[in-house]
Amino acid sequence: MDQAVERFEDQGRLVALVLRHQADLGPGVHFLTPDDLTQQLAYMDNPAGRVISPHLHNPSPRQVTQTGEVLFVRSGRLMVELFHQDKSPLAQVVLEPGDLVLLCGAPHGFKVLERCQMIEIKQGPYMGTQEKHYLFADQK
Repeated sequence: MDQAVERFEDQGRLVALVLRHQADLGPGVHFLTPDDLTQQLAYMDNPAGRVISPHLHNPSPRQVTQTGEVLFVRSGRLMVELFHQDKSPLAQVVLEPGDLVLLCGAPHGFKVLERCQMIEIKQGPYMGTQEKHYLFADQK
């Protein structure tokens, strides 16, 4: 796929969304995720001089049962491997500098193709390795 926004689904459920560095969705705010997803991703294109009024988000208790992750590639190349819930391969996608992937709880893995600097954002608190289940016993 060579689109600016790539969606990967498993049985109609969003499992990953890739936002390419060359994305230009036009002015305004474009939410790329469904409203009920526990992590939201939006593309925003604001003109110079726009003011977003200072604000605070009201407390809003939520129950999160799966950890979502966002990876932003600063440099290098990273292959993201996506799997179906039954552990069979779903897709492989290569990320380049400036690309971003939102992982929505589906099984996944990574291969660093070139030295890669990336930023990870995920829900906390981090529970240590006990919050991970490896698909294949011989890999960690």
